[in-house]
Amino acid sequence: MMRNGMGAPILLVMLLAMVVIPLPTILLDIFFTFNIALSLIVMMVVVYVARPLDFSLFPTVLLIATLLRLALNVASTRIILLEGHNGGAAAGKVIESFGSFVIGGNYAVGLVVFLILVVINFVVVTKGAGRVSEVSARFTLDAMPGKQMAIDADLNAGIITQEEARERREDVSNEADFYGSMDGASKFVRGDAIAGILILVINVIGGLGIGIVQHDLAFGVAMNYYTLLTIGDGLVAQIPSLMLSTATAIIITRVTARQDMGEQVLAQLMTPKALGVSAGVMGGIGIVPGMPNFAFLTLAAALGGAAYYMWQRDQEKPATESAEGGAPGAPGVPVPPGGAAPAGGAAPAEEQAPSELSWDDVGPVDMIGLEVGYRLIPLVDTNQGGQLMPRIKGVRKKVSQDLGFLVHSVHIRDNLDLAPNYYRISLMGVPVGEAEIHPDREMAINPGQVFGSIEGLPGRDPAFGLEAVWVEPGLRDQAQTMGYTVVDPSTVIATHLSQILQDHGHELLGHEEVQQLLNGLSKNAPKLVEDLVPRLLQLGTVLKVLQNLLREKVPIRDIRTIAETLAQYAPTSQDADFLTGMVRASLGRLIVQQINGMEAELPVITLDPGLEQLLLQSLQAGPEGAGIEPGLAERLHQSLIDAVQRQEMAGQPSIMLVAGTVRGWLSRFLRPSIPSLHVLAYNEVPENKQIKVVATVGQALEGGAG
Repeated sequence: MMRNGMGAPILLVMLLAMVVIPLPTILLDIFFTFNIALSLIVMMVVVYVARPLDFSLFPTVLLIATLLRLALNVASTRIILLEGHNGGAAAGKVIESFGSFVIGGNYAVGLVVFLILVVINFVVVTKGAGRVSEVSARFTLDAMPGKQMAIDADLNAGIITQEEARERREDVSNEADFYGSMDGASKFVRGDAIAGILILVINVIGGLGIGIVQHDLAFGVAMNYYTLLTIGDGLVAQIPSLMLSTATAIIITRVTARQDMGEQVLAQLMTPKALGVSAGVMGGIGIVPGMPNFAFLTLAAALGGAAYYMWQRDQEKPATESAEGGAPGAPGVPVPPGGAAPAGGAAPAEEQAPSELSWDDVGPVDMIGLEVGYRLIPLVDTNQGGQLMPRIKGVRKKVSQDLGFLVHSVHIRDNLDLAPNYYRISLMGVPVGEAEIHPDREMAINPGQVFGSIEGLPGRDPAFGLEAVWVEPGLRDQAQTMGYTVVDPSTVIATHLSQILQDHGHELLGHEEVQQLLNGLSKNAPKLVEDLVPRLLQLGTVLKVLQNLLREKVPIRDIRTIAETLAQYAPTSQDADFLTGMVRASLGRLIVQQINGMEAELPVITLDPGLEQLLLQSLQAGPEGAGIEPGLAERLHQSLIDAVQRQEMAGQPSIMLVAGTVRGWLSRFLRPSIPSLHVLAYNEVPENKQIKVVATVGQALEGGAG
């Protein structure tokens, strides 16, 4: 029944029944005992819980315990008013015990004790806990956006994983919900304390009236019967109420730390200095004539012994931690390979090695790193309004979508060795880009045609090398009117990072990323992946093909077509370059559209048939073009540069169309010096494209094979 979600409704029905239906005294005793046990359990859980969020059910438990106590008060009030004239155990053994044994049967003493408990509960504990819970709820809600931004910053910087970020976000949300609930729950505790006073007054006045008027009891007898029962009932209710109020105060004043209360007390309160000074003060008081010497001196001795014990423990910790740094050859201390004892015996403790080296001391290099000078730190710090973190997150997302695989996190750190305004981008620990920016200015980039000049610091766009001027923010509108493209410093760094990641995408792809791509493909095409790796190709060969594609700016988003092509041609050849050519042919429509859009006509530069034949023969004669005469290669290179410049002047893409056997070598040969030239093979051009030859290179060239 409980498993079907019936526990809570049954509990609520029981509470309602206790209010409406008269209970026999035996059930009343059981419920009062259960109420005390429940309050004690809750208080012990609060003391030993590691952090407040680990007992997130506390507000609900507090509400249910309060309702249970109030229902018991109603039930006991009914019995006291109905059966109180009989005195003694009329309302049950528990109430009788608290009314006679605990307060000695004296209702005046009981009334004083009850009022003291109410004052402690209502004025001290409940009021303070309510104020703390209110402040905690407000500050927790106010700090929530900052905590979320800090989590996003750590995620973007690669400090935490997606799973850890999700857990932290849940903790932040749960913390806000918890303290918000505690703010409301503390009001229940405060109301319960007030209800206890009212119930006491009502029971005493009502009991006297009923006893004197209805049961013809003398005033003294009625006062004795009903007041003792009422005080017993009040104490039975107030003691659990005080325990729950104390638990409420403890849990909302706890600092979030993964230690229980006992560990925090030992770590923060039981310090040798505090214990030693306290022992001295208590001992001084104990030797004063007329003071209770035995009690003070005994406690002083106990505190002194505790202080000495804590001091000894603290002294043993460093000795234990530095045990591995003892003299070589000492018993129980391993000698490192190649190690030798220092001359003259063991070295002093402060000169000994702290610990043996391990592989943990050799940290891995960052796949993608960004180092900034100290003046650029505000760009990274979101608390200071820095926008670089969200920009980098957007760059990672955009580049990952463009290339077709998830780009690694960017690890950002400050570097005091850099100039204050400089930043440096590195891949695999090797710097690949560096530039100077001015965080208090904006960069006005000259796109090629501007109308006039603007005042500022001259510079150059680090991503594309365009001329630029660093201008004051107030000149932004003026610069845009003159034709400049104006961007803020965070955008400059983000654009530079994006360009570097695009250019070096093939270096960022590794075995793990390829395996992830294949795992994703296996969900839709399991048979294809099963047949491809490792049955037809090794994972390393697939990686090489994908790296070749990325090196030539071909995205690998269409991993299904790539895998199907590899599975088709793998039985023919295992050569990565050959397989890359076949994959490029399958992706021809994507490649051409990326270069020339949806245009039906494709302007191309071709090679003279004689020169193309010469290149074929030279490549067959020597690997990687070793058989080509240097003079011929130089003249070919210059002719292509001239043709590309004419295409750029005409506003058209530069495309070179050659035979598939020479395409790979020409692409590698021309890519460093003419990056804007796209080298395509004949079989890569879709059938629906009309080829238009705009230039033929090689008609006037002379040369031959070496």
